[in-house]
Amino acid sequence: MFGHKKDPNFGGGSIAGSTTIEWDSQYKEGNIMWKVPRLIRLNDNIVIREDEIAVFFRDGKVLTYFDKPNRYALTDFNAPIVGGLLKFFTGVQQAAEVYYLQNRYIDGKFGSAEPYQFVDPVFGIVNLRIFGEFRWKISQPENFINQFVGTFAVQTSDDIETRLKQQMILLVFNAIGKMKDNGLKITDIATNLQNIEQIVLANAPTNFGQYGIEINKISGITISLPEEVQKAINTRSEMSVLGVNYMQYQAGQAMTDAAKNPGGVAGLGAGLGVGFGAGSGIGYAMAGQMGQGMYQPPMKQCPKCSMMMPVSNSFCPNCGSSQQQIQQPKPQEGILCPQCGAHIATDSKFCSSCGKQLKTS
Repeated sequence: MFGHKKDPNFGGGSIAGSTTIEWDSQYKEGNIMWKVPRLIRLNDNIVIREDEIAVFFRDGKVLTYFDKPNRYALTDFNAPIVGGLLKFFTGVQQAAEVYYLQNRYIDGKFGSAEPYQFVDPVFGIVNLRIFGEFRWKISQPENFINQFVGTFAVQTSDDIETRLKQQMILLVFNAIGKMKDNGLKITDIATNLQNIEQIVLANAPTNFGQYGIEINKISGITISLPEEVQKAINTRSEMSVLGVNYMQYQAGQAMTDAAKNPGGVAGLGAGLGVGFGAGSGIGYAMAGQMGQGMYQPPMKQCPKCSMMMPVSNSFCPNCGSSQQQIQQPKPQEGILCPQCGAHIATDSKFCSSCGKQLKTS
């Protein structure tokens, strides 16, 4: 796909029959590196454009590179340009490989193949998925070729991008780990994405510099949570905004659902089932807070989950367990406390359950 081509019209001291090698522009899009299909030799011509770098590689190390746009004829006529290369280009046995590199910023995306396990004090172990974007450029051609070609034996753009993405994910994981050590919780991640990006960008030179790469920008970091964890976090957020506890929130949700039910008030009990029980229990408690003296029926406690509910409930609105085994309190003689609904003696001056004063004399 990437080949060399003859240029018989080239002058300027070139030797007849020499080969001009250049990176065909139609194949550059989406490719970071191109290896010239054959060894470069004395008398060949190398064409370098503004967005390219040509690196000469032999015996596992970089000899030199050209990063200025020009046509370089590898002959003794331009020894000042070629410099120390001439001693290597005395024949086929001393020929070198040439790698063309992109000399511009490249946009890439990354995503974690394996989840990051975040241990949260409330939600326990949560598997996080990481996604994001980064912009990078080859800043040191020698290091880039020595590492990817010489050390990793990488030959394709896909292999290079895969290693860069893996390194970027590790940087994000490390940033999250450090912030977690400083108190970061699952519920804090959404508001700290920009901080995570800044930490990754600050640590990029140390991690990518060894590969001859400069990271110019980190953006669009997204950290996705498991659906059930995200739903729980959303619920906690709504509760915080409304200033209610979990049971009050559930009661409100039940009432909202009931209002949408075509069956109206009748559908409230039939359609919501145990949800109505939760709403009714909280409704009694809220009524007691909004108006003193409103009647509150006797309550009982579920033996399975300890939720308080009216004694008339046959099933627990929280866990759904049957309440038939709970013996209903027998009606007692006397009066009901207007504040807590407890049965007390008729002549009581104070409620024996909540202490409310009943008589002034």
